[in-house]
Amino acid sequence: MEKNGGDLSVNGRPKPSPPEQSDPELEALVREIIGRVADKWTMLVLEALEEHGRMRFTRLGEFIGGVSQKMLTKTLRQMEADGLVSRTVFPVIPPRVEYQLTTLGHSLGEAFCGVWIWAERHREAIEKARNRFQESQVSKARPGAPE
Repeated sequence: MEKNGGDLSVNGRPKPSPPEQSDPELEALVREIIGRVADKWTMLVLEALEEHGRMRFTRLGEFIGGVSQKMLTKTLRQMEADGLVSRTVFPVIPPRVEYQLTTLGHSLGEAFCGVWIWAERHREAIEKARNRFQESQVSKARPGAPE
């Protein structure tokens, strides 16, 4: 079995080693992208477009639910700027605008699919941990309870 620095992950595969020297520009880009794509609305837009393909703005907002027009507009503009979605304006009255994932957007969806799979696989353990934590907080709040 191949080892990478002697460290194996939980699933028995080698853990990837961090680069010996960090590229500050790449590090800044990664932090910026994580900050953007870890956003709730970005993930929901990504999921909607992955499942339904090309969508009009209003339909996208309806499918996601609970998002304001302002927030959806901001999210889509940022995703377009990052190359994750393409925006097509049709020259009709009233104007028709549709959004779809780019190749880059699809690849991001694939990368985050692993998070969904992980959450599904560990849902029960997460719920148990949350319940234990909540119970410990309640017991700490009781007068005379041990800390």
